[in-house]
Amino acid sequence: MSKLLQRLHDPLRSGVYRARQPDEILEATRGSKLNVTRIVLPGGGSPLQAIAGAMSFPQWFGKNWDALEDCLSDLSWREAQGYVLVFEHAAAGDDLGILTDVLASAADFWKGRGKPFFAVFIDPQRKLTLPELFREA
Repeated sequence: MSKLLQRLHDPLRSGVYRARQPDEILEATRGSKLNVTRIVLPGGGSPLQAIAGAMSFPQWFGKNWDALEDCLSDLSWREAQGYVLVFEHAAAGDDLGILTDVLASAADFWKGRGKPFFAVFIDPQRKLTLPELFREA
């Protein structure tokens, strides 16, 4: 098991991170029992619909930030040993701040239940003020 995959299986390290590209994450998790979801965020639009669509949220999803937190703290329709959300094309702004707060709350929720939950923003320019998921060789 690679060091990256070991990290992604560790619930105590759950959280919101950044990485330069998705390839190593997708390669490391291929064949694992982690549920990995790539989410392409719309430029300038609300990320709620993109997340709901990529994760196949149930019809009861209320399309607001509280409902997003509720769904991310449930995930009963996506049973897995853990969750890795890979976000691409995140645009700076108020929505990004709210989204990272919601994701951090969901990570804390799952950490408390012993299940890994990682939200990773692909940030090739390293503009986001998030910790690095791993050091690239």
